[in-house]
Amino acid sequence: KMEEFLNLTQPETSLKEAILLDYYTAGFWWAKEMNFSLIQLSEFMDLINFALENLSNKHMTLGNNLKELERAMSGIGKTDSEERGDTNLFSIEQAKAIIDYLVISLFKHYKEYEYLFHSRREEPVISNE
Repeated sequence: KMEEFLNLTQPETSLKEAILLDYYTAGFWWAKEMNFSLIQLSEFMDLINFALENLSNKHMTLGNNLKELERAMSGIGKTDSEERGDTNLFSIEQAKAIIDYLVISLFKHYKEYEYLFHSRREEPVISNE
């Protein structure tokens, strides 16, 4: 179902799509294990998407992406939760856990994700042989 939601067409043969599917799925299950409400789960997935979009589409550096994440989580600037009037969606402990999760799962591996999104790779040819 996550494949369909993310509109991935080739996760079996595309390394990029397989990694994205794995990352979003792992994040989803982590949030479920944290017993996030449906709204919190949705907001957490938005944060994951936000950080990955900053990296993949906006080519943000690690430092700039961290600053944007801080703004998004602190309610500075326009965020979806602010538009709903709910800037205290997560407790302090939950926010710390989210930051820890993003640091461990994404920001510690930022160079690898930059390579995934921005390097040109030759597509291997797979034959029946």
